[in-house]
Amino acid sequence: MSDKDRVPDDSTRDGSDAEIEVSADAGALETPEPEADRDAKSAPADRATEGPFDAAEANPARPYVDLGGLKILPREGLHLRLEVEEGTNRVVAVGLDYAGSTLQVQAFAAPRSTGLWHEIREQIEDQILKQGGQSTVQVGAFGPELVAGVPATAPDGTQGLRIARFIGVDGPRWLLRGVIAGEAITNPAAQTAVEDLFRSVVVVRGSQPMPPRDLIPLTIPKTAASGGAAPAAS
Repeated sequence: MSDKDRVPDDSTRDGSDAEIEVSADAGALETPEPEADRDAKSAPADRATEGPFDAAEANPARPYVDLGGLKILPREGLHLRLEVEEGTNRVVAVGLDYAGSTLQVQAFAAPRSTGLWHEIREQIEDQILKQGGQSTVQVGAFGPELVAGVPATAPDGTQGLRIARFIGVDGPRWLLRGVIAGEAITNPAAQTAVEDLFRSVVVVRGSQPMPPRDLIPLTIPKTAASGGAAPAAS
């Protein structure tokens, strides 16, 4: 198992050309949460009924696009991209273009009784600050999250900050992490639409043993459930 299989070691994209390298040795913040709180699961109280869903909770009648570790519910205006690791051609994330926004989702193995998001959120923020970015912790629809200014290169070569929102939900033996960019950062209607999209994601953890933080494997489907065309790879 390579380091790139694990969170937070992997690169996290926000839908632009910027990449956020989150290293394994990222330290705690100056005012870390108490250990008990950092080990607690972070999820909406209605997660089991409103999502994001575990495979055992999903409606089997819905026409999901099956990507192995994740299932995505097609909807009008949604464009699905598979983010593939160079060299190995391994799918490492799912990119969703919707409502003038981008949502990148990844699922990771987690302990049965404790959560990962509080610790991972601290490490993501610490690494963004080390890269010269900006970050603010806030409580959103899914609990504690980050709104960050991520260092990025514009098409004309100039350097700046791209605003991204980092969200996470601890489920049964998994963590679903999302990165939102685009209109959903400032447009309330787009924000609601993208949050609903994140809610509809299904995580297929499987029964096989996996170390916590390992990326739950993703696969390329032969056809998408919405129209027969395979999702684009990037």
